[in-house]
Amino acid sequence: MDVAVVGAGPAGAWAAYRLARAGARVTIFDASHPREKPCGGGVTGRTLALVREALNGSIDHATHIRTARFTSAYGREAVVPLGDRALEVTDRTRFDRALLDAAIQAGAALVAERVVDVSASTRVALRTRAGSYAADFAVGADGANSLVRRKLGAPFTRAQMSIAAGCFARGMSSDEIVIELVGDPPGYLWSFPRTDHLAIGVCAQADTGMAASTLRCAAAAWIRRTQLAPACSRLDWYSWPIPSLGTRDLAAQTIAGPRWCLVGDAAGLVDPITREGIYFAIASGAWASESIARARDLSRDYSECVKDEAYAELAAAARLKTGFFRPAFTHLLLDALEHSAQVRAVMADLVAGTQSYRTLKWRLLNTLEISLAGQALKLLIARKR
Repeated sequence: MDVAVVGAGPAGAWAAYRLARAGARVTIFDASHPREKPCGGGVTGRTLALVREALNGSIDHATHIRTARFTSAYGREAVVPLGDRALEVTDRTRFDRALLDAAIQAGAALVAERVVDVSASTRVALRTRAGSYAADFAVGADGANSLVRRKLGAPFTRAQMSIAAGCFARGMSSDEIVIELVGDPPGYLWSFPRTDHLAIGVCAQADTGMAASTLRCAAAAWIRRTQLAPACSRLDWYSWPIPSLGTRDLAAQTIAGPRWCLVGDAAGLVDPITREGIYFAIASGAWASESIARARDLSRDYSECVKDEAYAELAAAARLKTGFFRPAFTHLLLDALEHSAQVRAVMADLVAGTQSYRTLKWRLLNTLEISLAGQALKLLIARKR
């Protein structure tokens, strides 16, 4: 069985690793990976649990995060202790290289070319600028601007995308992440420490009208206000798109056909609140490899797997997203985090990826005093997408 994997990021590399280990002949197409991705780089403990054995200690350089500091523009803040190795921050070049190396060592071949066309009928046909290739199945792991998605499915609309912008502040680090929830546009600013720099940024829905340049200005203003980085620091600026789907988007999209499937960002498997996508990138790579290895109806098998394993959680997050960033909820959340160890434990689990959005409101009800819980839940569910 020949499988073409388009994209060598975490989703594609992990799918390739799992397929090669199962005996498939795997070819990975990517002209740029591994590369530094302009993002926070946070990898949760539950994500590392999926891949740690294959990486053989090759990401021991990661920064272990001890605390998460939540702030508001009005000067309020609360510090949440995190469990041991609940969250680690990696340089994406090293993390992606470790996954890609694992796939190659398992038997996958890397073609350092960009796929410029793909079609699927009885087999899959792929074309790069250097030549043509054929495979029994294709895995689209080529990110938010996925060619495989555009050619075989449907591209994301602007309303289904977020824009993130920020910078790498060189020459400093820490063991704390900083998050400031903002209501206009709804989202958050972040600072994630890597080994020798901070990854700082902000994210907003693409259809809010906020240009990347405007978001970069917002991040720069936050750096100046909070003094996260000294004025003399070198700031390397970036921006990039992230899928951010609502409940109807998730239900309506097509992520697989008889000979192809989409994984990770290409499938829109990104938390619409945090915009974290590495866990579902890795997990969907595994689901794709299992569905292809079963060699049944890939379209139905993989789609049902993603629906069962991911959509309920992502849809729950999408329903809560608007309320989560409302200023009134931010004030209430910071107050609760400051005064309640139980609420801090809930937030620590949310950061670590072990607290489900589907059970979040019930856990809040079980931990907060009744009046505070009622206010929080009303704000969270006041508007559903």
